[in-house]
Amino acid sequence: MITVTSSIQLRESDIDMQAIRAQGAGGQNVNKVSSAIHLRFDIANADLPQTVKDALLATNDSRITTDGVFVLKAQNYRTQEQNRDDAVARLKTWIINATKKQKPRRPTKLSRAVKARRGEAKKQRSARKSLRKKVEI
Repeated sequence: MITVTSSIQLRESDIDMQAIRAQGAGGQNVNKVSSAIHLRFDIANADLPQTVKDALLATNDSRITTDGVFVLKAQNYRTQEQNRDDAVARLKTWIINATKKQKPRRPTKLSRAVKARRGEAKKQRSARKSLRKKVEI
């Protein structure tokens, strides 16, 4: 079991990881060693509460396929084990961030003093612009 939070735990069978060849520079080693990890997490078939599944599927993330599978590629490190740990850690943080409840925004009101200052500034600006008019004789 992989513990994400105290209430969310993932079975290791829910996560499918495959080793693939990493992109980018690496010299002679890059064509021989499969050090990158391709992680696939099927949200719909995972052993998670339905509210968590709904929150994960509702995120606007391009890594979620139309079938509801979260796909992640970890290739930051040179070894397969480090990339595997990195992929699981990134999956955990994604789940945590997707299931966080946003605190509702409370709109603030302008104070009476701010309104008075703004009105005074408008009057001064109006007076300044009125001085630019042509003088009528």
